[in-house]
Amino acid sequence: MGTFSIWHWLVVLLIVVLVFGTKKLKNIGSDLGSAVKGFKDGMRDGSSSGETAAPAQQVTAEKTQGAGTTIDVEAKTKS
Repeated sequence: MGTFSIWHWLVVLLIVVLVFGTKKLKNIGSDLGSAVKGFKDGMRDGSSSGETAAPAQQVTAEKTQGAGTTIDVEAKTKS
């Protein structure tokens, strides 16, 4: 089977235009473009706000208890 030539893609494009119509394809394209723009704006706003989650703390056990093993702990606040 080989790869598709330019003529195959033109026929597929013609069939898609005939089935959906140019107005419907234009609306789909504009909706997709606005969704991508909204996603980029959201990513930009999320990274600049500085609200990242703090990484979990690691505490190294004393050599007498476990020969240098690490223990994961969560920070607790006084209530």
